[in-house]
Amino acid sequence: MTPSFFAPRLFDGQQWQDNVLITIDKGVITALEPDQSPTPTSLPIHGVLVPGFVDVQVNGGGGVMFNQSPTVESLSIMAKAHSRFGTTSLLPTVITDSLVVMERAADAVAEALADKSITKKCVPQVKGIHFEGPHLSSAKKGVHSEKFIRSISDEEFALFCRRDLGTVMVTVAPENVSPSVISELVKEGVVVALGHSNATADIVTKALDAGASGFTHLFNAMSPITGREPGMVGTALMTRDAYCGLIVDFEHVHPMNCQLAMQQKTADKIVLVTDAMAHVGSDETQIDFFDTTIIRHQGKLTLPNGTLAGSVLDMATAVRNTHQTLGLSLADALTMATTTPASFIGQGSKLGAIKVGLPADMVWLDAQLGVEKVWVAGEEV
Repeated sequence: MTPSFFAPRLFDGQQWQDNVLITIDKGVITALEPDQSPTPTSLPIHGVLVPGFVDVQVNGGGGVMFNQSPTVESLSIMAKAHSRFGTTSLLPTVITDSLVVMERAADAVAEALADKSITKKCVPQVKGIHFEGPHLSSAKKGVHSEKFIRSISDEEFALFCRRDLGTVMVTVAPENVSPSVISELVKEGVVVALGHSNATADIVTKALDAGASGFTHLFNAMSPITGREPGMVGTALMTRDAYCGLIVDFEHVHPMNCQLAMQQKTADKIVLVTDAMAHVGSDETQIDFFDTTIIRHQGKLTLPNGTLAGSVLDMATAVRNTHQTLGLSLADALTMATTTPASFIGQGSKLGAIKVGLPADMVWLDAQLGVEKVWVAGEEV
């Protein structure tokens, strides 16, 4: 029997629809009919039905860090942990590390992306890979290990250009990666984001002109606005076409700065991200991290010296924080978690919407925007 759902209220990624009957066949939405009545066999949705969330910066989850265990089994654990919070598409993220770890991570992603007929290890939530570094600025390294920060090599360039990794995103500091290299990466289909940088506005602008299309965790680990120098933050806010990742946990960014960014950039350019560590979806309070540890203090992660170290944020909480605390419309909050990140990684025609012809990646939210159920390609997870 072809499954169907009835949603009295549905956000399709662009607009609200009422009393919608959704039909799914082989994991794909085949019909979307508003102003209908429930059928005897349709599953009723009490609350709202929205597209699955798209998170482009996921370092870990379910007790595992991708860097420490770059395997397809780890990807499955991470995907399962984040699915609980509405994430149906993600870019597992490799923090600055050795070339060997980067290559192992890439191999795991390739295996996770392989067709189910080839391998039973397919992880449908994985849509590519995000290399956050190692070509960053030591001055703005954050928790990244300085011993691994380096210039881009031929081997790394070739790794970024592999054709079996889905969407490849690379975060670079533009003072350490030239516009010509950025341009070559973009020509090869790589999404280049700017971050962990102490660059001037002039250097940032040249990187954008070369094809960089966004910024990694706006405000964090980047040169700030001053009276005589816009820095990376000012350039990001003033560049209309650039996407900006934003960690809305109120630990990384003050609520007023979140509102400033959202007002300046609007919902079609702000990308809600988690920057999640292994703690998300687990009871872990402390994990090893290179030669130190990351400690959980309720909703905050730090190194022993107090440096912020990723987050325990999940996408459903990011949406709630944006709507309920910052006061943006629910449609805008959902857009920043669905269609905007999908567009940022070049998959706007494939992800982030409830639309005929797309995979049935859907989230059922209750009246308080808590996650009731999640479907990935029509299968409840």
